Amino acid sequence: MSIQPLPDVLINQIAAGEVVERPASVVKELVENALDAGATRVDIDLEEGGARLIRVRDDGGGIAPDELPLAVSRHATSKIASLDDLEMVSTLGFRGEALPSIASVSRFLIASRRPGDAHGMALPVEGGRVGELAPRQHPPGTTVEVRELFFNVPARRRFLRAERTEQGHIEEWLRSLALARPDVELRVSVNGKPARRYRGGGELFSDERLHETLGAEFARHALRVEHAGAGLRLHGWIALPAYSRASADQQYLYVNGRSVRDRSVAHAVKQAYSDVMYHGRQPAWVLFLELDPARVDVNVHPAKHEVRFRDTRLVYDFVYRTLQQALAGTRAGQQPAAAESADARAFGGAAVSGRGVGALQASQAGLALRTDEARAGHAALYGTGQPPQPAATPASASVAAALPAADDTAAPPLGYALAQLHGIYILSQCAGGLIVVDMHAAHERIAYEKLKRAHDHEGLRVQPLLVPQAVAVSEREADVAEREAGTLAELGFEVSRTGPGSLLLRGVPALLAEGDTEALLRDVLADLRENGVSRRVASARDELLSTMACHGSVRANRRLTLPEMNALLRQMEETERSGQCNHGRPTWARFSLAEIDRWFMRGR
Repeated sequence: MSIQPLPDVLINQIAAGEVVERPASVVKELVENALDAGATRVDIDLEEGGARLIRVRDDGGGIAPDELPLAVSRHATSKIASLDDLEMVSTLGFRGEALPSIASVSRFLIASRRPGDAHGMALPVEGGRVGELAPRQHPPGTTVEVRELFFNVPARRRFLRAERTEQGHIEEWLRSLALARPDVELRVSVNGKPARRYRGGGELFSDERLHETLGAEFARHALRVEHAGAGLRLHGWIALPAYSRASADQQYLYVNGRSVRDRSVAHAVKQAYSDVMYHGRQPAWVLFLELDPARVDVNVHPAKHEVRFRDTRLVYDFVYRTLQQALAGTRAGQQPAAAESADARAFGGAAVSGRGVGALQASQAGLALRTDEARAGHAALYGTGQPPQPAATPASASVAAALPAADDTAAPPLGYALAQLHGIYILSQCAGGLIVVDMHAAHERIAYEKLKRAHDHEGLRVQPLLVPQAVAVSEREADVAEREAGTLAELGFEVSRTGPGSLLLRGVPALLAEGDTEALLRDVLADLRENGVSRRVASARDELLSTMACHGSVRANRRLTLPEMNALLRQMEETERSGQCNHGRPTWARFSLAEIDRWFMRGR
């Protein structure tokens, strides 16, 4: 077959295959155009999950009558005019191919009126064939109707899912948009009936819109994040580890206001949670990343779902460190609060003493729990110089003696211990309720954080290998090892390239020398190739320290005195990430008096 140019309609249908995946893609493109036009209210009408009808009406600036034919022609846009504009895109849409692509696979109508015009104009397009302009009564703004999507591409239409499924994809995208644009009112009607309304006029990044879109439970566990540096700004919300998900269905990333997916950022967030998230669970987060538009390429995906950062490593490290510090700042007993700049916060915690890791290993014989402060606090609450000792009195008398005689609003976050339950849990009275603490999980976190601080203070030591080890790798991995030799040295690997696909390993991280260092090196190289950064060494180190902390922590059925229990509570309040143990399990739970009253139907 000879080479020949393709008809315009076929070109648009090919483009539609990239831009229009399903009805949700059409809604996305049309609503983004409305926002770029300055709309403050957008109405979306849907029938049969968008397959039969998608109508998007806005109150934006409108389109001039003579520009309507241009709006449905290929690569015509008002948003960029030069290569410089393309490299500094600040609008949601810019390619100039969405409308003609959508019009080529539907029965399409666009009607618009500018505020100063006497009347509006409408232009129909049937399967890519443009009709005639005609006057039409229309309020200021633009309406786009898309009927019978894929009517002329039956193979594509057969791939559409059930109405409920397609409707769900549209609702999810609108939820994502609503999170970022609380200033815009969004109204959705389904099959002629009102279905959803997001009120407009709210402040950007408001807590109210968070509550409206993701629900009260997410909002209750949300930790506000705000940090700027190196020309980057990250803000939004991350859910505390106690609010985790079975899937990644509540993870939203916005880059300069554009909702995108980025594997590097998602991996950085996951790593930030690695110390506090239970295995197999997913964190929930809504994050807004802002940077110079010249430092991010938004033109790498036809549907604009992905971006490419000029400096992926910097972005990865910035996101990871910001969130890791925010989570580290949480303490057991605290309520979610705004996370300060990581550079401005000074973290508390028990003082590190001794030399190296071994000096801080706790044992069953000596918990090293500070009891002097606990005694003083206990005396202030209970009005006695000596807290009651379980061993000296019967259990019933001990509990009775521990009951406060006055209001306990001055109690610390985790309150003061009353007793032990089955040698596993500590029961503590706090302001307005009861605290239950898993003493092994809590002490495990305390010991683990001490070990990490000690090792960080000591620094990363390299253990030279007596016999250098040859490591066979792919040529790509060898290229990474050669290019990132300095990074590998910082991670504790002394490695050099000896051939196209071979490395020579001369030194490894001392703490991990007994493990499979060759496999660890391969994993590090894979991370460096994929993300430009690797935390494999730190993760392997933390796993080892976590095991040490677990073995050194107080065991179940270990009887603790009240001063020891209170000392453990006070150290929990001081220790980073103390709301979860090293494996991500919760260390404590709070039950309010109102909740306990409901158990016994008091007041009913």
